[in-house]
Amino acid sequence: MKLKKQKVLLVLKIVGAILLLGIVLLFAFRNTLLEKVIHRIDDKLERDYQCHFTIEKAEFHGLTNLEFQHISLVPKQADTLLCIDELKTSVNFWKLLMGDIQLGKLEINKGFIQLVKTKNGSNFDAFLRSKKEKSDNNEVNYAKLLNRISSTLLDLVPTDMNVKGFAFKMDDNGNKVTFDFNQLALVDKKLNTLIQVTSANFSEQWSINGFADPRERKADLQFFNPKNDTVRIPYLDKKFNLKTGFKSIHFNLENLSMASGELHIDGYSSIENLIINHPKIANKDVIVKKARFDYRCIIGQRFMALDSTSTVQLNNIKCHPYLSYTNETDKVYALQLKIPKMTAQDFIVSLPSGLFRHFEGMEAKGNFSYSLNFEYNNNKPKDLVFESKLKPEGLKITKYGEADLNKINGEFTYRAMDRGVAQRPIIVGSSNPNYTPLNAISPYLQKCVLTSEDPSFFNHRGFINEAFKQSIAKNIRTQKFSRGASTISMQLVKNAFLTREKTLSRKLEEILLVYILENNRISSKERMLEVYFNIIEWGPNVYGIGEASQFYFQKSPADLNLNECLFLATIIPKPKGFMYRFDAEQKLKPFAKQQNEFLTRLMLRRHLLLETDTIGQNKPATILGPAQLYLKQKPTDTIENDSISVDEFGF
Repeated sequence: MKLKKQKVLLVLKIVGAILLLGIVLLFAFRNTLLEKVIHRIDDKLERDYQCHFTIEKAEFHGLTNLEFQHISLVPKQADTLLCIDELKTSVNFWKLLMGDIQLGKLEINKGFIQLVKTKNGSNFDAFLRSKKEKSDNNEVNYAKLLNRISSTLLDLVPTDMNVKGFAFKMDDNGNKVTFDFNQLALVDKKLNTLIQVTSANFSEQWSINGFADPRERKADLQFFNPKNDTVRIPYLDKKFNLKTGFKSIHFNLENLSMASGELHIDGYSSIENLIINHPKIANKDVIVKKARFDYRCIIGQRFMALDSTSTVQLNNIKCHPYLSYTNETDKVYALQLKIPKMTAQDFIVSLPSGLFRHFEGMEAKGNFSYSLNFEYNNNKPKDLVFESKLKPEGLKITKYGEADLNKINGEFTYRAMDRGVAQRPIIVGSSNPNYTPLNAISPYLQKCVLTSEDPSFFNHRGFINEAFKQSIAKNIRTQKFSRGASTISMQLVKNAFLTREKTLSRKLEEILLVYILENNRISSKERMLEVYFNIIEWGPNVYGIGEASQFYFQKSPADLNLNECLFLATIIPKPKGFMYRFDAEQKLKPFAKQQNEFLTRLMLRRHLLLETDTIGQNKPATILGPAQLYLKQKPTDTIENDSISVDEFGF
């Protein structure tokens, strides 16, 4: 036993001696090894990225402290990407022995990083080109991959940092922004920064202060303007016509750790007085006074999820979202959203200012709760799940805002909007000689339009879940918004109470107003359909069926035959382009005839027509009115109606 212990001690001494010798040799040749590493980096950057990397001076001080002077990275025939006058740092020795780099202290004196893009290319193009590596995607472990990436990045964040005279510059074809780091210090886990931001439109200071511990993976930071002004975001205004800013952002990272093979990320973020202005969002500033996101993320081997214990708060509105992506045999995307019971008035006053301008001043009684369930399997698109449920409790509108839905029940003046320009006023009521009551409109036209535009109009409450499901499935499949799902109710609200602008604001207002109109029984379905027929666009400067029947056929709406009604129904999506449906001999083109035949067969199958109704249908509709003058003209651009088209849905 004694001999065995002596052998173990001898082995330990030998190993210790070898390690000591290795450390001595490493210390003795550390600067030589450092030069070789720099040369390897330079060769790789030259070979793979066509960049020249130089360091005029690089040396160790002790075993872990490094000093570099005059560092530069210059792509071939492009502007300098990186330039640093002096950089001092320290590395974790034991991590370095394992092949990892973990920075301790970091000092940078003077330098810059600049990204320059011109019509001929950019100085960072080479770094954006991904290398195609052969790998089996099914073997990727999301949790381990993201944990490795986050660990590597956080290890590169020093525990003590002092940066002076350093700048980050951007020049995108003349759209220039400079971030001058007047102060950037991390001492005893406290981060203090002062950044001077300069662009063509403004110059202001930013500050990011708070707690940061890269080794424990925790942070609690505040982002604000030290002069108590709004933080404005540069570059986006000129690049995307997006003007945005905020008073402050609070970011908290509470947990970033692996447990039982899963990566957990917990924390929260909040923002005050967020301002967004973009013509595709709304026609004025959208303001969110307070918003907060408490997030609980879980990443596993083959899935990523935002846990349902997460909370999103928008002013007084609170909701619990659940998001997940699973990549096993199939790729499955899931979204669940729950708004617990809240008062309707709290909801109305919490809507972002500028995004729901027609709701400003609206008052309501009662409560409601809401739930959304969505799931999409890329290999089973027909099994898409879309369930939207709103549960009202004594919900009632006591005062309307700008959109007074009660006006639909009486006579009112309607002015269509075309590209932001108000068209001539149309009186919707008996004072207008062209106004046509529903019972004076050909039953054929009513059946054709309902079949083509909204077959279940008299049964639904503003929305058709199946239409939404099919629309979402197609938009995901084509990766663009290629299909709409607007009902007649939605078209009516858009035309009578909103504008024709293509903005997120208008669409969101449309959805909420349709729900209120349909579920509070403000108007009968018959009245809604009558108003719809009398205000929609049927051609160039042609509004309402009274004008349309004269414009095309010199008839009253009651006297229209089946072929004429089929024609009128099929031009609703693009009314100003009706002439495109005719050939040089003023006869319907084959595609237009096929649409009419399909619509006829559909109505016969649904018993909306009898065989006797189709007698003489082989005689096409003849344009007799002023519309004849347009047949030889090229189609005029038009704003398409967001209709449920029979061609798309095959109803």
